[in-house]
Amino acid sequence: MCGRFTQTATPEHIAHAFRLLDLPLLATRYNIAPSQLIAAVRIDPETSIRRLVMLRWGLIPSWTKDPKSGPQSINAKSETVAEKPSFRSAFKRRRCLVVTTGFYEWQPQGQTKQPMWIGFPDRRPFAFAGLWERWQPAEGDPIESCTILTTGPNTLMEPIHNRMPVILPSEAYDPWMDPTVQDTETLKPLLCPYHRNDLVAYPVSTLVNNPRNDVAQCLEAIPAA
Repeated sequence: MCGRFTQTATPEHIAHAFRLLDLPLLATRYNIAPSQLIAAVRIDPETSIRRLVMLRWGLIPSWTKDPKSGPQSINAKSETVAEKPSFRSAFKRRRCLVVTTGFYEWQPQGQTKQPMWIGFPDRRPFAFAGLWERWQPAEGDPIESCTILTTGPNTLMEPIHNRMPVILPSEAYDPWMDPTVQDTETLKPLLCPYHRNDLVAYPVSTLVNNPRNDVAQCLEAIPAA
């Protein structure tokens, strides 16, 4: 799964990585948690231009009567996303890139779990495969929310956890976001474990266990046990 991640890249690096026309106004985040607003890139259907937007992490299906009692999924399994009622419409029409520089996962070690950070050594920005949805209440403004797709582990992740977020290579950004691509069979090959050998993983402080700790120390490496 993916339940916590980071976004520490500069606006310039994000604009370059995702080919944005405008510099995004984003705060540095060391411990992003569910229900918070997260940065995502999607295609504007009117202009076909990439736009960075802030979406609530935890997808609320458009058919939900009350988001407080209905599903708010932070992750969607890539193996079943095309069939699940909560995701199948978004999978066909509303795909996005979730902006990140790395994610946390908890590795079992005896009776405890050691938090690990996984990302690129230079902490450059990259993208999780995401889906977004718009929920419209009877009164008031709509809520735009999103979920992160997950898949099985790659070699790096196998000792840490049995799931990992879908990491998209940059050449997959356009086909993934393209709202005119609605044949989901052509998208499924993108939903695989990250296959390149350039990710790293290292242990971090248990500060990250508490989502209120959104500080640089969360990202600092600690000696391996």
